[in-house]
Amino acid sequence: MLAGVSAAAALAVSPPGWAVQPVRPKRHLTILLGLREGSALDKGARHFFGFLAPHMPGTDITLTNLPGDAGRTMLAALGDAAPNGTTVGWVITPTLPARMIDRNEPSLGQRIQLLGQILREPIAFVSPSNDPATTIQDIIQRASDDADAVPLGTPPAGSAPHLAALRLQVLAQTQLNIVTFPSAAAALQAVLDGNVSAAALGLSDAIDPLRDGSLSAIGIAARRRFGLLPDTPVLDEGGIPLSAFIRCGVAVPVGTPAEVSAPLIEALKAATSDDAFREQAEASGYYATWADGADWLKQMQTEQAALAALWRTNPWLSSSGG
Repeated sequence: MLAGVSAAAALAVSPPGWAVQPVRPKRHLTILLGLREGSALDKGARHFFGFLAPHMPGTDITLTNLPGDAGRTMLAALGDAAPNGTTVGWVITPTLPARMIDRNEPSLGQRIQLLGQILREPIAFVSPSNDPATTIQDIIQRASDDADAVPLGTPPAGSAPHLAALRLQVLAQTQLNIVTFPSAAAALQAVLDGNVSAAALGLSDAIDPLRDGSLSAIGIAARRRFGLLPDTPVLDEGGIPLSAFIRCGVAVPVGTPAEVSAPLIEALKAATSDDAFREQAEASGYYATWADGADWLKQMQTEQAALAALWRTNPWLSSSGG
């Protein structure tokens, strides 16, 4: 009886014209990251999704790290996920085409659809400030005289910086002493300690020690100078036409309906164009720049062909113990 009275009273005091609105259940979105939690790339992804959340009201976003097998674990999990818009992946190239090649598993790319690129991060070649190399040509010349005397550190074999170092070796036509480390953090520490003559790293890993003077920049593997480091030359200025980027963005399982992907793409675009996000990205060593999935796929396919050629002459899984 009391319940009936309470309901009647509530209706009696409701303003005219108001209707009882049903409570919509929250939409759940799981984002897979093939990254070690706390790494520079992981932090970059998490910063972006912090800006994405306001553009997806009513959505509960969960970030899940699946860093195994050099990114393959996450890519396989994304391909296996239901194509219903509840699971997406933070995909990185050249990681994706490299795993397709070195695991001989083209289905890793065939089972996912790229929605859009969000970040580009150039590869930086750096050396210890207390014994700096002057240019990339200095490293190449010293290596041609005695490669063992000029170790070049990188993150694990098959990582983007390691692939850039192999490409540098091909362009220089000189055998380099490329030494791989278990992680980008370990490669960074090695060059800070002076245990290697130089290192190839994603700029986000090197940006803080470059700022505080612990490292010196030999060059950026890009076509134009980076805004935050305007005095750092690009490798092309030293006669090495090497452009190497880590590209990050979002993908879904193949078969995800267009009407499901469309609002997500609009939210991704809006977050990428946010001025505050762009400023934060550049301060962290990235360019925030949107590229549609079709354009990103075309770029990836070009990169995949180049990596396949590199694999035939410099198979990176046997180039070191990394």
